[in-house]
Amino acid sequence: MTRQSPPAGPDRVPDDLDELLRNASHRMRHRWVQVLQPWELSPHHARALRAIVSSEPLRLSELAERLRVANRSVTDVVDALVDRGLAVREAVPGDRRATAVRATDAGRELLDDAEQARRTDLTDFFGRLTERERRQLAGLLRKLIDTE
Repeated sequence: MTRQSPPAGPDRVPDDLDELLRNASHRMRHRWVQVLQPWELSPHHARALRAIVSSEPLRLSELAERLRVANRSVTDVVDALVDRGLAVREAVPGDRRATAVRATDAGRELLDDAEQARRTDLTDFFGRLTERERRQLAGLLRKLIDTE
């Protein structure tokens, strides 16, 4: 069986486009891991803390949905945050079976510091692009993830 080459021209997708996008994403994640080291926090825990702070109190089921993980996985994440004094669990009024989570002052302070360090790192990472290139990249990425 003869394999056909992809069509030439403007509609052809470069063979390495997916790898380039994956490598850029991997590079950003690696940098984020490095940025979080002083706080001994993983990117997953930082994302959870960010979600909690943005919607306090947040039911565990809602947190799992926002993080796109199973409920049992979010329990492990919240356990780690609670053990470090960054979050507390609380009952949900009117629903004895539900549990919510809220950040502590220490959790909010740590998140503020980590987010400032992240913004500085992202400014450096994307600083290699001109303002026009950054706007163009943002538009292209929005177009790719837009689900109509």
